Amino acid sequence: MNHLDYYAGAARPVQTCVVGSGGFGRSFIAQGLRVPLMRARVAVDIDAATAAAAFTALGIAADEVATCRSAEEAQRAWEAGRFVAAGDLATVVGLPIDVVVEATGNPEAGARHGRLAIEAGHHLVIVSKEVDSVVGPYLAYMARKRGKVATPVDGDQPSLLIGLITWAQTLGFDIIAAGKSSEYDFVFDQKMETILCEGRPYPVPGFANLWAPEGERTAAVAKARSEMCAALPQRAVPDLCELLVVANATGFLPDRPDLHAPIARIPEVPDFFGPIAEGGLLKRERALDVFHCLRRPDEASFAGGVFVVVRCEDAVTWDLLAAKGHVVSRDGGRAMLYLPRHLLGLEAATSVLDAAANGRSSGAREPLPRLDLVARATRRLSRGATLMMGGHHHTIEGVTAELHPAARVAAGNPVPFYLAANRPLVRDVEAGAVIRFDDISIDPASELFALRRAQDEQFFPEVQH
Repeated sequence: MNHLDYYAGAARPVQTCVVGSGGFGRSFIAQGLRVPLMRARVAVDIDAATAAAAFTALGIAADEVATCRSAEEAQRAWEAGRFVAAGDLATVVGLPIDVVVEATGNPEAGARHGRLAIEAGHHLVIVSKEVDSVVGPYLAYMARKRGKVATPVDGDQPSLLIGLITWAQTLGFDIIAAGKSSEYDFVFDQKMETILCEGRPYPVPGFANLWAPEGERTAAVAKARSEMCAALPQRAVPDLCELLVVANATGFLPDRPDLHAPIARIPEVPDFFGPIAEGGLLKRERALDVFHCLRRPDEASFAGGVFVVVRCEDAVTWDLLAAKGHVVSRDGGRAMLYLPRHLLGLEAATSVLDAAANGRSSGAREPLPRLDLVARATRRLSRGATLMMGGHHHTIEGVTAELHPAARVAAGNPVPFYLAANRPLVRDVEAGAVIRFDDISIDPASELFALRRAQDEQFFPEVQH
């Protein structure tokens, strides 16, 4: 595809506002200074000074940045051609921007930002998968009603995987599985007998015997590697959350609620993600999953990229492609097609331009709430404790996550993980139990909760409580 031609319909540069100037937001602004068809002049963060610092850290002169605390100040700064920094989206939402990029990662704040952006007549790019996992389909519905687009973002795995799946479908491939690598590789040092993950070495004596086992079925290899690497993180809430967004857009579903998540070398992926009858792990086709990229220090990373595993329909063609270096299973029946990258805000402009110039989402035209990310206690949780969300991965201590069929707000139903986040427990939850709506107290003023109830009314209208 010729991207310059594809976006030629943009009559002028698209004006954006990014909410959240952390890792993704900073990279978005940095590239936004270079994208010919886009401008990144407006930033919002927890306070105006933090947003202003994002601009100056990227080389914008301090006198070119206006720290604005009112809509009037923001309007004057805009008209003067300055960069605009604010501590509240409401301060800048009235400016002549086209697209709001929500990148806070905060589920409650992100819900408010999404509503404000759409109600103000702007397109919405949803970087915060925490929000998307709870109310993404409803935000997309709200935007459609106003002739706007709410979209996931290129640069993060959900949008990239949706793109790869739909590309493969367009070409007529039979897709067996689709997914992504986990955020951090498992880097094996054979001499030291360690695996490095997230900057920490873990001792794995004897792991060399599992590097390339001959004749073993993938299930046995996956089990043995997992057990030997029990001290390493093998389930990550963000991975499940991102695949939920893909499921809502494509209809692909996980094979098991917590994923298989095997530890696999890149050439092994089409072997692991094949049907059980063909020596793989999967009970279903069109399955979503994750693998932990196992590699040596001198080997290339998968870089948190995305993949599809497709059936090799014509043996002669795939023999030719295998000879050219494509990744084909040992039996020649499946191949992995993949993108070994996700570039955060550096490639987000394509989603911005898709929305503003072409009126299209990088995800589905009409995503459906197919799955919920639910919380399961890994230890006993006491009444009165708050399910505090924290850390880089926005996890909750004492809680893991699973993917279950979506269910409406109702007593006895599981509460979505990021709707439970930062809420107090009103009763004890035993280890191993799913956390349900009955178990938590939700502030009636919660915008995330209000949007979720509205989503239920739109997509599950038959029963309301």
